[in-house]
Amino acid sequence: MRRRDAGISLIEMVVAVLVLSIGVIAGFQSLGQSQRAIGGELPRLLARNVALSRAEELQLLGAAAGGALPGEVISGGIVWQVAVGTEATEGGFVEAHVRVFADGLPGAMVVVYAPVEPPQ
Repeated sequence: MRRRDAGISLIEMVVAVLVLSIGVIAGFQSLGQSQRAIGGELPRLLARNVALSRAEELQLLGAAAGGALPGEVISGGIVWQVAVGTEATEGGFVEAHVRVFADGLPGAMVVVYAPVEPPQ
């Protein structure tokens, strides 16, 4: 006598393949999202480096001379726009908000306290 339940049926096989397919599709979607997130990190890093460089220039040259610095910087083959907003503090320094941006790319912002005139 043969047993009828000795193997797996075609319906069980179809259900197993369906469950595995859903898992694989979900895995590929999360992989694609991770790649997009990682791919956007390079422009963000470049923008941050440009902002930090401008902040150091303001600290070295003083906020008064910092206004003469160019408003565009090329870094990584990208033309970055640099905007600096300043506000005087009670301690005799200038609070400078350095904002760096480019069309269609993530930007960066750095806040730095710089002297009005270059240090002696």
